[in-house]
Amino acid sequence: MSITLRQLTYFRALAAHRHFGRAAAAVSVSQPALSVQIRDMEAALGQPLVERRARDVVLTPFGRLILGHADQVDSAMRNLEEAARWHGGLSGLLRIGLIPTLAPYMLPGTLEALRSGDISMDVQVQEAKTDRLTEDLLAGRLDAAVMALPVLTVGLIAEPLFEDRFLLAGSAVRLAAIGAGAETLRPDGLGAQQLLLLEDGHCLTDQALEACRRGRGHAQIDMGASSLATLTQLVAAGFGLTLMPEIAAAAEVRGASRVHLRRFDAPEPARTICLVRRSSTLGDGWFLQLAKILTGVGTGLTRAARSG
Repeated sequence: MSITLRQLTYFRALAAHRHFGRAAAAVSVSQPALSVQIRDMEAALGQPLVERRARDVVLTPFGRLILGHADQVDSAMRNLEEAARWHGGLSGLLRIGLIPTLAPYMLPGTLEALRSGDISMDVQVQEAKTDRLTEDLLAGRLDAAVMALPVLTVGLIAEPLFEDRFLLAGSAVRLAAIGAGAETLRPDGLGAQQLLLLEDGHCLTDQALEACRRGRGHAQIDMGASSLATLTQLVAAGFGLTLMPEIAAAAEVRGASRVHLRRFDAPEPARTICLVRRSSTLGDGWFLQLAKILTGVGTGLTRAARSG
């Protein structure tokens, strides 16, 4: 019996798409070529893998068993390729994801540092919410992702990078209504002030709600903005207050002169930014090198916010 990696790839595509034509398109071969490989694989194994129907295919019980083995082989091959690719540290192709409340502020410095180390390095960036980055990490579509703790998904390992504190952002009138005593300013003491937050799915929204001890159904909560830039403009227009991460403060306030920032009383609310990889991926060398770069970029931005 001889089963090839090509046959396993074609079979996994057929299992995912449940149609010979769509599976063939997904792996960039003709439908007859894929069909021949599946039949050869069935002949080698001695049993049918799929039930062929008029409009689709369904895995047989034996096919489901073989699919589990095929997935294991695919995972092992990805690990082998990654081990070879990262043996010499950061080089070649890097696929990295960042959550939207980090990407616009960290990418310029990060890309500059990566390119200065290897001008030929190919960096592919994906900006997405935490759930999507987690899914793509587990599926092998990303090498690493930058997000906020906690990371509770089984199969992922997080390396803390830096602390990003929250500032209170609002118009002069809104902030004056709270009171002048900055030493008494606490995120859970904003009273009846309207709090503007990002739409559901952003981890920053969950962190802000927890810091302010407000639930999603609170009367003074508005979760509709899709970006920090939108939140900043709403705050500048006087529609409410928001919690602004230090890492974004300089860039956002630069374009909105009517937005003012105030620090909370210690201990200041904050989030911990981390770099995440699969537990099956080797963590030495390239990962620690990337973590060091990201830590330098992040701490530089937060340090500037604290000294400003």
